[in-house]
Amino acid sequence: MQIQVNTSNGIENKDALERWADGEIRQTLGRFAADVTRVEIHLSDENHDASGGGARRCVMEARLVHHQPVAVTQHAPNLDEAFRGASDKLKRALDSALGRLNNHRDRDSIRKDGGAVAE
Repeated sequence: MQIQVNTSNGIENKDALERWADGEIRQTLGRFAADVTRVEIHLSDENHDASGGGARRCVMEARLVHHQPVAVTQHAPNLDEAFRGASDKLKRALDSALGRLNNHRDRDSIRKDGGAVAE
C-alpha cells in the first residue's frame, strides 16, 4: 500500500507530518492492505490566515483494486483532529464497501436450507 501525503502552503513541519501520517494510516488501514493500492491524504488550512487559527481540512482517498476509489473529508479546528476523523471515516467506508463485496454470497438461501422451511 502506497501512501502519499499532500499539504497546502499553510502547513508547517511537512516531513515530520508525512512520516507520522504514514505510520498512522498503515496502522489504521493495515487489514485492507490486500485491497488498497494507494491512499492519498490532502491536508490544508482553509483560512490561510497569519494567526494560524481557523479550520483545517483532511481529505483521504483510497484507491482500491478493481473498484472505484473511496474518498472522505473531515473538517476540524486542528490537523490532528481532522486527520484522525478522516482516517476513522475512511476505515468505516472501506469496511462498508469491501464488506459488501466480500460478503455478497456468504449466506445460504433459506430455499436451500430444508430445516428453515416449515412443512
